[in-house]
Amino acid sequence: MSAPAPSPFSTLKQKVGLTDVTLEYSRPSMKGRTIFGDLVPYGKTWRTGANANTKITFSTDVTIGEKNVAAGTYAVYTKPNEKSWDIMLYSDSDNWGNPKEWDAAKVVASTNVEVQKMPMKIETFTATFDDLTNNNGVLGLLWEDVYVGMPFTVPTEKLVMASIDEVMKGEPNASAFYDAAVYYKTADKDINQALTWVDKAIEMTKEDPKFWMLRQQSLIHAKAGKTATAIAAAKQSLELAEKVGNEGYVKMNKASLEEWGAK
Repeated sequence: MSAPAPSPFSTLKQKVGLTDVTLEYSRPSMKGRTIFGDLVPYGKTWRTGANANTKITFSTDVTIGEKNVAAGTYAVYTKPNEKSWDIMLYSDSDNWGNPKEWDAAKVVASTNVEVQKMPMKIETFTATFDDLTNNNGVLGLLWEDVYVGMPFTVPTEKLVMASIDEVMKGEPNASAFYDAAVYYKTADKDINQALTWVDKAIEMTKEDPKFWMLRQQSLIHAKAGKTATAIAAAKQSLELAEKVGNEGYVKMNKASLEEWGAK
């Protein structure tokens, strides 16, 4: 017999920098019940969802609080209170709900986070990945009128720098020079190195120039204080973007040219 599950299973996947993060969990609903402080008691460890363990998987090592957490899969347990929650990652992720005997040695990371009250109620328990940057994310948990978030940090810079170093030892193509330059610009690294790389990328694609690459060249030159060459690149990017009808790049280039005092 087939019938819908009272707490349907869900999988949430998110790329954070270069780290793949996956959450697997079951989603109970309020169904007229009071949740926190009643169905889910304050001060007691909660399975954080329904049925089998809620599991989070990181493809790389991450940092939670000041604790390094190795790549792998962990159960997510919480201890809700009225004003704050403890969120814990537990190395044994094969339980159905809470383990029969809690082993503090299996808590690989624990953080206390503030409860944020929402102006509306969320009927079904919901997880999100929020506030994403190249280096950080937040695991958000929402139910009833409560939101809590567990920040985590991923080693994007370490991974990217190792990748750039390895690629540059060989024979990098235009895409490699371009990607490395854009990363250096975005991460506020050596802007002169970024300039050298982006110019190489543009030189290698001069027979078939790309408006998005020229746009980044203009921004890198501007950041390096080379306004004249930034304007030249932006004008070329604008011309190519107009030809293909990319209104977004047309608008961005026009705004930059005005900002830089182009004639």
